[in-house]
Amino acid sequence: MIKNVSFTILLLGFLSPFLVLGYYLVGETYSISPLVDYKPSVTTRIYDKNGNKIANIFKGKHRYYASFEEIPPKVIEALLAIEDTTFFEHPGINIDAIFRAIIKDIKARKMVEGASTITQQLVKNKLLTREKKLSRKIKEVIYALKIERYLTKEQILERYLNEIYFGHGYYGIKTAADGYFHKSLDDLTLKEMAILVGLPKAPSSYAPTKNYEISMGRANRVISRMHVLGWIDDDTYYEALAESPKVYDDTLTQNLAPFIVDEVVRHARNIGIDDIKTGGYEIYTTIDMRLQEAARKSLRKAYDMALKRYETYREYDAKKLAKNPNWEVSSDMNTSLLNGAIVSLDSKTGDILALVGSVDYKKSSYNRATQGRRQPGSAFKPFIYQVAVDLGYSGATELVDIARTYKYEKNGEELKWQPKNYEKNYKGLISLREALVHSRNLATINLVNDIGLRELLREFKKFGIKNLPPDLSISLGTISLSPLQLAKYYTSFANGGVQIEPNLIRYIDQKSNTIYEKIEKTNFITEETQAYIMTTILRDVVKRGTGRRARARGIELAGKTGTTNNNVDGWFAGYSPTIETIVWFGNDDNTPMHKRETGGKIAGPAFSMYYKNVLKLYPQIQRKFKAPKGIIEVDIDGKKEYFSEISKPPRTKTKVKAEEELLF
Repeated sequence: MIKNVSFTILLLGFLSPFLVLGYYLVGETYSISPLVDYKPSVTTRIYDKNGNKIANIFKGKHRYYASFEEIPPKVIEALLAIEDTTFFEHPGINIDAIFRAIIKDIKARKMVEGASTITQQLVKNKLLTREKKLSRKIKEVIYALKIERYLTKEQILERYLNEIYFGHGYYGIKTAADGYFHKSLDDLTLKEMAILVGLPKAPSSYAPTKNYEISMGRANRVISRMHVLGWIDDDTYYEALAESPKVYDDTLTQNLAPFIVDEVVRHARNIGIDDIKTGGYEIYTTIDMRLQEAARKSLRKAYDMALKRYETYREYDAKKLAKNPNWEVSSDMNTSLLNGAIVSLDSKTGDILALVGSVDYKKSSYNRATQGRRQPGSAFKPFIYQVAVDLGYSGATELVDIARTYKYEKNGEELKWQPKNYEKNYKGLISLREALVHSRNLATINLVNDIGLRELLREFKKFGIKNLPPDLSISLGTISLSPLQLAKYYTSFANGGVQIEPNLIRYIDQKSNTIYEKIEKTNFITEETQAYIMTTILRDVVKRGTGRRARARGIELAGKTGTTNNNVDGWFAGYSPTIETIVWFGNDDNTPMHKRETGGKIAGPAFSMYYKNVLKLYPQIQRKFKAPKGIIEVDIDGKKEYFSEISKPPRTKTKVKAEEELLF
């Protein structure tokens, strides 16, 4: 009788695990498709033109994906040494380890040891919860056995090393290697590998950014285990123990240029990429991060200079008011809404090298460089003058600089328009060059009259500028444009008469396949000689005209200031022989800046500081404009003037060399 009872108990003890397994097997379907068809969300990385990372963008989990082929064998060895030495021998569970764990759990009267294989850990992280219950453990075993039937050991390791959490917000070993050490997997030292594979057991406790010494101790246990197993020799063992790797404590996004990241996301959506934050793209932009930082600092410094000037204005008013109670204090002194933007392009390719949409992204993420629409004022005048030059005018052509009254009708009422020069005077006759160099409004309006408004608007079609006002106000730049749009149109001058579409993204890769590549779009505007004539005039604007504050020693610059009515906007638009840059300042609510703040005063210094930095960063850059074939230099009253086959020199007022006359 006693023998029968003992036999029955032993039989039940032997069969009970199988009965329990059978119960759970019948009760659920145990779908492993999330691991068989493993498609985790993967972080997208954005790079500058030199391959330097600008930012990570992701949704939920920050993860880079590493194929099994990318993972160094030593990483696998280190992982197996500390987590699952018999991984390649067992069927997904380690029976010996399970029985050892059961004995320890019985002695402790609670679950103290899990005995999980790598396969079981993967199941626990991807398919189950971390709760310590017998039912969960049984399900874990069932899942592990099933997974080993459908996936190879290499596939299981690949999924494990991409799925597991490594602390500090890093999912996957490739992410952790980049985050903690700024290295690719191939560049890791053995100690760094050991640190990483030691993390999954307790990511928070072992994270080297939080507990460096504890993390090193865990890594040393990994290395010691590899040594005991004979997987590394003595020299490698001692060398690894002695190493103290440098650890970086970065933010997850590592966002060095938030305005660029925002624009990249917009561009990606425009080309049909709707999983930009989860698709694991590698986006290579045209941005030069050194120039991006130079642009940001230049804009900020010019902004700070403006704030100091405002303080000076206030002090001046206070002193005047103290002496004269009737002194009229300036009303436009609010600086809380003052802001700016800067965009810089490679003139030949249209590649955007730098783009900053405000003086402080943290205070305002609105991108004024791409989304803001403001009137360019006199910065628009070069387009009018380019049309004139293309029609045969030259820098020596005389324009009429006198006041006129224009009558027009609006809503049945006859109104008058009496435009003035900024200096509130007029010259009578003035050369076309001097009219633009000193931004003479009256000469420009009279030039438009000479050309004919209808003819001018017809010629403007080649620039592709839309929504032009069909009246003489076009002379003063009353159209609304973003700085980036103005930059596009200015390539007509900076790129020798060929307008080029700005580009931000060079190409986009996904899983080593290029899914997008930029296409350069160009538009012929004028002959190179005619564009060069305009460049010589705009060069004089910087040398001795309204753009003097935009000068930078050691490099030739050409450009134009722009100040709209009541000093609402201040611009400087210009270029060097290779780089074009647009700067804008103004109040966000379109109220006037201070009455003394002009484009030359507020935007010019930012332009100047930017090019000074360009020279420091790239001293080998081309510094002088080169005259194309077909340009003729003529001395007129001791000054150089430039002519071409289209813009011919005046024969009666100049002395031209005989050989030059023969050209005509």
